[in-house]
Amino acid sequence: MFDSQFQTFDDTADPTLGAPRLKMLRARLKAMKLDGFLVPRADAHQNEYVAPCEERLAWLTGFTGSAGFAIVLADKAALFVDGRYTIQARDQVDAKAFSIVPLAEISPSDWLAKNARKGARLGYDSWLHTNSQIARFEAAAKKAGAQVVAAESNPIDEVWSGRPLPPLGRVVLHPTKHAGETAAKKLARIAALLNADALLVSDPHALAWAFNLRGADVAHTPIALGYALIPRRGRSRLFIDSAKLSPRMAAALGKLAHLSEPEALPDALRALGAKKQKVLFEAATAPDRLTSLFTEAGGQPALGADPIALMKARKNAAELAGARAAHLRDGVAMARFLCWFDQTAPKGRLTEIAAAQALETFRRENGELRDISFPTISAAGPHAALPHYRVTENSNARIGKGVYLVDSGAQYVDGTTDVTRTLAVGHVTKAAQRANTLVLKGHIAIARAVFPKGVSGAQIDAFARRPLWEAGLDFDHGTGHGVGSYLSVHEGPQRISKLGGVALEPGMILSNEPGYYREGAFGIRIENLVAVEPRDIPGGEREMLGFETLTLAPIDLRLIEPKLLTEEEKSWLNAYHARVRAALSPFLDSRESAWLKKATRRI
Repeated sequence: MFDSQFQTFDDTADPTLGAPRLKMLRARLKAMKLDGFLVPRADAHQNEYVAPCEERLAWLTGFTGSAGFAIVLADKAALFVDGRYTIQARDQVDAKAFSIVPLAEISPSDWLAKNARKGARLGYDSWLHTNSQIARFEAAAKKAGAQVVAAESNPIDEVWSGRPLPPLGRVVLHPTKHAGETAAKKLARIAALLNADALLVSDPHALAWAFNLRGADVAHTPIALGYALIPRRGRSRLFIDSAKLSPRMAAALGKLAHLSEPEALPDALRALGAKKQKVLFEAATAPDRLTSLFTEAGGQPALGADPIALMKARKNAAELAGARAAHLRDGVAMARFLCWFDQTAPKGRLTEIAAAQALETFRRENGELRDISFPTISAAGPHAALPHYRVTENSNARIGKGVYLVDSGAQYVDGTTDVTRTLAVGHVTKAAQRANTLVLKGHIAIARAVFPKGVSGAQIDAFARRPLWEAGLDFDHGTGHGVGSYLSVHEGPQRISKLGGVALEPGMILSNEPGYYREGAFGIRIENLVAVEPRDIPGGEREMLGFETLTLAPIDLRLIEPKLLTEEEKSWLNAYHARVRAALSPFLDSRESAWLKKATRRI
């Protein structure tokens, strides 16, 4: 009845392969006269999702998380992961071959300073690291009396048998009716902001936004891998594999920029360097290889923020309208899924994979789904305590009585969605109910927040944590990340977290997703997407902002302890549920409408 077209549940991690692959790598390093190697989970654009051919960290260690780093020395090797992935790493990695090191305890560079042998030569692939990353490792190696050197080739690629080929996803135009602005106007706006002779666009998300194009080179995010040089004066140059372009697409892009193959980029930068040009490189994504060769050619590299990131973050009226339409469509699919889940899960035969397949199928049935925005987190009981749990055929569990968490999202041509709901299946413990209510209080605090212009996400992050803090609890991830417009579900620079230093501005879309995780027992997360909007406060003296909640899906009332909510919090929840009911009911059948009416009843 249900199936999955946009995600698989294969378990590709095999801890037994870690030791033999590590041995092969060390042999290759010895032949290259290197005593170690830095292995990031990265591609040449620092993408979150990378093509299969770039999954070097997973191939070497078995770890399949979206963030990690390994250092291989002659006598030891370490895998560094953050708090989201410590449990996953223990399950996927051979601890005898790789020490699993929490990033909260020590950074890779500090570990290197303490463990590198004096006189050692440690290699790195300069396409996979930024200039600032390498600077940190150079300083660390110097402390140990060692040195880091750019390898002529990546030794992992040379020992990886059957390594996949680079992607050649088809590039398409993103319609102006959804983009809200022509690419020509965007390029003109970008050029007008430059304090350099040119900007190197190294982030494919920025490339997609600036040229109104979308691609299919990585999973779940419609980007095309490539680069662009946007000059302050003159015609842009787009470096993208011509095999990805149809004649019509090539003609359309050719009106905006000179088209070149990616292999032509180094020489183009050398030519600009020889002319003593100043080029802005985005510090967070530009490969060290490109900044180095430009500098060596005599150029003046300016490392900083790509202005496109902030331009892209501020959604225009068309993009916000698209987001609302996408969330209405997605809300209908979610309501149909939640109704089905409520009737199916208590029978005790439903599995995590089956639930994920059902949700994807409900989304596909609206006829507008282009992809899911990330692999669905379908987690029952103790699995829900893993914030980034990914169900596989090996881990697939039956959904029994207790807590079930589903975190999922969709890619539609008019918007990107991301929603998490924690659901009760049969009897739930008082502890889970209390924890869920505390998380909900934090969620409502963000949703109701009003703040002056100029306030950053870091300044309101504590709003979501206060109810948990007062109970001696907390969670180890940010409260919210930025979200793109038919682009990445994790978009910067805006975010609600302790590290979110960028001011929130009208049009920015973010997630609101506090949580709580009790290892071995249950996990709670409630997530809606919100858009920053102006707020007119009578008598106010400052320009104020707040949030419009975009997501339309009921929050499980069975997991709420009403006496822990204030009257203001109850009022918000009742108003939100009334809005959900009014928006979704016209698109549901009688059975689903009856379920939704009960699920959104007043408390």
